[in-house]
Amino acid sequence: MKNISILGATGSIGTQALDILRNDKKNFKLVAASANKNYLKIIDIINEFNPRIIGITDKHGYEKVKDYCKENKKDIEVIFGMEGLNEVATATEADIVLTSVVGMIGLIPTINAIRAKKDIALANKETLVVGGEIVMREAAKAGVKILPVDSEHSAIFQCLQGNKNNEVSKILLTASGGPFRGKSRDEILGVSPENALNHPKWNMGKKNSIDSATLMNKGLEVIEANSLFNIPYENIQVIVHPESIIHSMVEYCDGSIISQMATTDMRLPIQYAFNFPLRGKRIVETLDFYSLGKLTFEKPDMDTFGCLKLAYEAGKIGGNVPTILNASNEVAVELFLENKITFLQIEDIIKDSLNKFQYEKNVDADMILDWDKNVRNYVENKYDL
Repeated sequence: MKNISILGATGSIGTQALDILRNDKKNFKLVAASANKNYLKIIDIINEFNPRIIGITDKHGYEKVKDYCKENKKDIEVIFGMEGLNEVATATEADIVLTSVVGMIGLIPTINAIRAKKDIALANKETLVVGGEIVMREAAKAGVKILPVDSEHSAIFQCLQGNKNNEVSKILLTASGGPFRGKSRDEILGVSPENALNHPKWNMGKKNSIDSATLMNKGLEVIEANSLFNIPYENIQVIVHPESIIHSMVEYCDGSIISQMATTDMRLPIQYAFNFPLRGKRIVETLDFYSLGKLTFEKPDMDTFGCLKLAYEAGKIGGNVPTILNASNEVAVELFLENKITFLQIEDIIKDSLNKFQYEKNVDADMILDWDKNVRNYVENKYDL
């Protein structure tokens, strides 16, 4: 039996993780969970899974859940704000913490979970984008595993099993291409948030769906892969693979390439992380190669989708630059979803922010939070008209 804590239990990844727990109660138990505003879903989770700790970052949601537990005599600790996230992340009985919150808010709880010697099932890529060096150093010191949940990084992780990192020649990181694959800049100039949210393959939530449309999602994954696997940026190659059947590949020094293939279902990488080093029972449809037809591969268009190029550049520079990239992107995505800027202005805002702020080589967690706040304030004050 493994005890699971979930940071972000009501989001896309959290919901699919609960499905795994729901269908394998013999091997998994939910002991703690967090959410932002969706208190109704949290109440459903309480009634079904009876966790010991609930963290709520929204004040109204916190009051609703606390009142519900009191009225229904639920012996559950309900905690507000960042304190709640940290309590969920460090729950004494937890074996694995799934970090599936979106954005920078996941950094400190993840570090605290590592220091509490919890294995991390990592779905919050921003944690490694802005603090990869810190997180991986803390994990090595604590002797805990960082188990990637992004489908691409899970695929790479699986392809590396039984092999040595110094034998790796290249990581081939696949991308669906998003909803605007093959379009020119003129064709995507006036696209709406609804258009951008219409991902052809994955259910990823609003923020990640917009990142997929700009290819920033893949750029953040490049930085994440560099931190997770200690592979130089020049040896991480993005390949557009619209069928999303091959989730990523690893090329070895002898020219052999190992890939991980499966139907597009995020429950599979979540399940793999929860069960590692074992594999769980089948939860996805198997591939039918007779009906699959063909698999296609393309070079990413980094002229039209400049966010991918910006991410490569930011990752190579390092220091505080990935934080500037990530913070400006997060605010720009929010502005786009609110119809305050156009789709292509997301890239413009990121470029502006990267030019605005001074490079700092050595950063710690507190400095990262300060840079994040400063960049957000700058973008909000300049563009939130």
